[in-house]
Amino acid sequence: TLAPLRLLREPWNASEGNASNATGGGGSGGCHGPDIPNELFLTLALVSLVENVLVVAAILKNRNLHSPMYYFICCLAISDMLVSVSNLLETLFMLLMEHGVLVISASAVRHVDNVIDMLICSSVVSSLSFLGVIAVDRYITIFYALRYHSIMTLQRAVLTMASVWLASTVSSTVFITYYRSNAILLCLIGFFLFMLVLMLVLYIHMFALARHHLRSISRQQKKPTVYRTSSLKGAVTLTILLGVFFICWGPFFFHLILIVTCPTNPFCTCFFSYFNLFLILIICNSLLDPLIYAFRSRELRRTLREVVLCSW
Repeated sequence: TLAPLRLLREPWNASEGNASNATGGGGSGGCHGPDIPNELFLTLALVSLVENVLVVAAILKNRNLHSPMYYFICCLAISDMLVSVSNLLETLFMLLMEHGVLVISASAVRHVDNVIDMLICSSVVSSLSFLGVIAVDRYITIFYALRYHSIMTLQRAVLTMASVWLASTVSSTVFITYYRSNAILLCLIGFFLFMLVLMLVLYIHMFALARHHLRSISRQQKKPTVYRTSSLKGAVTLTILLGVFFICWGPFFFHLILIVTCPTNPFCTCFFSYFNLFLILIICNSLLDPLIYAFRSRELRRTLREVVLCSW
């Protein structure tokens, strides 16, 4: 049967003898991960899909939101939509096959699984990429405010978006084709670490600048309480931003690291059995991204209300 991201579930040289465990969600050595019902995958994917569709619709509807920053947020929403759609398709296929509604050959199952895996990989890479692009865009907005419109022109924004989509498609195709190479996994791990460090450095630098400005204003107005409150809010926002990213993506990429470093170690093989839980966290990230990056905009929230009320 189909298994979400079958090619990443276990080391390729150890998974061939454990195909039934891999597809059933169990690990090696008698270690079994949590039994996550397909209904949970469907529910989370549907909620994420609705949220991100609303974000895309609101940005397309409101001309005031037609700027590079919101275009990047729109692309992030589309990437998260693809994560949700690919997981929905795979879960639906699994349910139809389990209940005997859909009967297809083993070769057809493999082709369907490869296509869906390619879609998932492409959406994952593009989602991570646009998180990094949004961080860079915000950095330019704060540190080069007067030159922002000359630096981040519409042409450069379109070129950036096209490059991300093209790179995501090519990299997912290469990954599915050469998934047995540890070099591919190392590239994915390196990409995640690069995005983590990039976001960490940029957002901490932005927070430090904002804190410095607040301290200066507080000294001029002699209101240290306001400074401490604003700094606390900024620290909480930064913690949520980076914490959600690390919690949702970290276990998945730690799983990849273990596949490369200790594919036969009992601890590692036990960790592999929790793969479905890591996929749930990735879907949760797609669900949380609109709350973090989109719904905090007052203009976008107003447009969302109009979209929901169908006041086109």
